[in-house]
Amino acid sequence: MKVFAYRQGELFAEDVPLSRIAQAYGTPTYVYSRAAILANLAAYQRAFAGVPHLLCYSVKANSNLAVLNLLARHGAGFDIVSGGELARVLAAGGEPRKVLFSGVGKSEGELREALRQGIHCFNVESGAELARLDALAGELGQRAPVSLRVNPDVDARTHPYISTGLKQNKFGVPFAEAFEVYVAARSMAHIEIVGLDCHI
Repeated sequence: MKVFAYRQGELFAEDVPLSRIAQAYGTPTYVYSRAAILANLAAYQRAFAGVPHLLCYSVKANSNLAVLNLLARHGAGFDIVSGGELARVLAAGGEPRKVLFSGVGKSEGELREALRQGIHCFNVESGAELARLDALAGELGQRAPVSLRVNPDVDARTHPYISTGLKQNKFGVPFAEAFEVYVAARSMAHIEIVGLDCHI
């Protein structure tokens, strides 16, 4: 689906000339296509048809409230990396039970708020984070759903600044320690293991 296209020398977004948008809102301005967003979401949904799944949009890619609201209204979940992103998802009508909390450096306040909201899962990056989450969940009388992020030490051969899967990267539990951390998690009273994950 090509939603941004030239017609007789003028660029259109869907059926609206961009010159009309520029006249109405000034420049620079951001223009998103509802049709393109929904077509892409539908393509992913079709790809996973028949398999239990939760598609989560990465809020760090674009935290525009209208975009988040559109995705939420059409069943998408959200991958967040901060309490601010959680607040934006909630403000946009996103469901906490469809939120994954990823990333290093989650603060205690952010973890506590995510627990209070009842998010779907915490993607835990380290044994220390796991222990902190267990303690906070205990204080709130809850069990925290976690997925253990394992660093597989795999080179994706992309630009070194976006590498996340090598052992020298700051992301995830080192592969050699993953089983030990998983066993520790199983013994924690306020942790519920719901998955394993990795980024390459």
